[in-house]
Amino acid sequence: MEREKKPAHGQKIHKGRPYQRGRENIKILRLDFHAPSFLVSALLIIAFIVAGTVFQEKTAEVFESARNLLTTWFYWWFMSAANIILLSCLLLMLSPLAKVRLGGQDAKPDYSYASWFAMIFATSVSAGFIFFGVVEPVYHFQNPPLGADPSDAEAAFTVAMAGSIFHWGLHGWAIFAVAGLSMALFSHNMHMPFSLRSVFYPVLGNRVWGWAGHLIETLVVFSTLFGLAVSIGLGTEQIIGGIDYLFEIHPSSLLRVGLIALVMLTAMTALLTGINSGIGRLSRFNITLAVGLMLFLISAGPTLDIFRHCLTSSKSYLVNMASFSLWTGREDTAFIHDWTIFYWAWWFCYAPFVGMFIARISRGRTVREFLFFVLILPTVFCVLWMNSLGGSAVFQFLFDGYAGVVEAVGSGRSELALFKMLEEFPQPYLSSILIIVMLFSFLVVSLDSGSLAVDSITAGGKMDTPVPQREFWCFVGGVIPAVLMLAGGLRSFQAAVVLLSFPLTILFIVMLFGIWAGLRREWRHLHPSERSPRKNPG
Repeated sequence: MEREKKPAHGQKIHKGRPYQRGRENIKILRLDFHAPSFLVSALLIIAFIVAGTVFQEKTAEVFESARNLLTTWFYWWFMSAANIILLSCLLLMLSPLAKVRLGGQDAKPDYSYASWFAMIFATSVSAGFIFFGVVEPVYHFQNPPLGADPSDAEAAFTVAMAGSIFHWGLHGWAIFAVAGLSMALFSHNMHMPFSLRSVFYPVLGNRVWGWAGHLIETLVVFSTLFGLAVSIGLGTEQIIGGIDYLFEIHPSSLLRVGLIALVMLTAMTALLTGINSGIGRLSRFNITLAVGLMLFLISAGPTLDIFRHCLTSSKSYLVNMASFSLWTGREDTAFIHDWTIFYWAWWFCYAPFVGMFIARISRGRTVREFLFFVLILPTVFCVLWMNSLGGSAVFQFLFDGYAGVVEAVGSGRSELALFKMLEEFPQPYLSSILIIVMLFSFLVVSLDSGSLAVDSITAGGKMDTPVPQREFWCFVGGVIPAVLMLAGGLRSFQAAVVLLSFPLTILFIVMLFGIWAGLRREWRHLHPSERSPRKNPG
């Protein structure tokens, strides 16, 4: 067994020699892991798996009680944190600091813009984007937020689309951007470990390499795996719904667990090929299918109405963003507690691993490029997506008199909504098959990306780790959603992410300080004659 020493106390890691990733690791039995992060995280997760399997009802009760407590008393904090993060990202994008290049001024990008965006988007949205693409606009159309009159179909539809875009728009992507930008900056530019703990060096100093950092990483591992579990759970339910719809194979716990096992085995196989081969190709395949589906719905559906609603819903989203973002004077409390808080919690839980993956593939990009491709461009795509799927479904109900989607959502069979909508389009059987394939592929990419992120965290920031470690975390990432599925279904998934995301919201606000401090340091390094980016020479 070999154990490496950590840096001497007081060493200015980001100003002196680079911190060697994995220098505290233990190497044993062909493994290479950071003992505190790996062992504590692994043991706690194994304990949860055992407890959740043996005490399924009690596990569901505990999660639900915690969810009710947080959504009742701390909903204001979730919304405040998301607002602060978005405003900070927008200010940074307009700041001279946005000229800083990740990896240094001479760094070159590893991927083309198209491949880079495909991997960013495919890893970030996962199966939830497909699941809620139809479900959420239809639900909000039936139960419009902001006190809109449901009897006024046009007004209800416009505000429903705006509410859906709000949950998939700038606020959520800003959370991802903060996580990705912070890790990219401190890893590529300051040569620190690929881990969230590195971002807190300006605040905690060398204490980030001690137990303060270990606790941060343990929380990140938990939040990553549970945030990932939500996507796998949603995707599994929709695939099972599609199988039931096409082949009349009725849903069962055995079928759900078996499907998750198949996703896990496929992900473990793809994981052997790494980012460039397996994950990169699957990401491009996923984004191709997603764009193809969207273009198919636009061309075969109410084309002009979809584009018109893109404009009206975007305008409504921007006009009502402040109203959606605030919690005072609102009567639509169900929209806040059941939708917005869950979404923000999910984005926060998903952000560490998505951010780490985005950071790994963003070397050579400027901060402004990074924010445009992680914040602005995905939001534009979400507007098109929501109007293509949800807009088509509502159009079927209002103008064609087809109530299949509305009835599916109203009766609690949301997993059937997309397949019901495709009934009114050409080749519904073939389209449904492609949807199932796309969902499965999205789940594989998400599980692979999450496994790589967790593995890097628990390996002291190393990216080239032994294969058995990657496979272990991929296995764990598949078992957790199976346990939560047995312990209460999607409700347990939602409760788990709300509980785990609460401390993350605090960490993310602190991370903003780390980002600004790190960028100012980089700016001073590039412009030694300037004390701050606001001053001009002479």
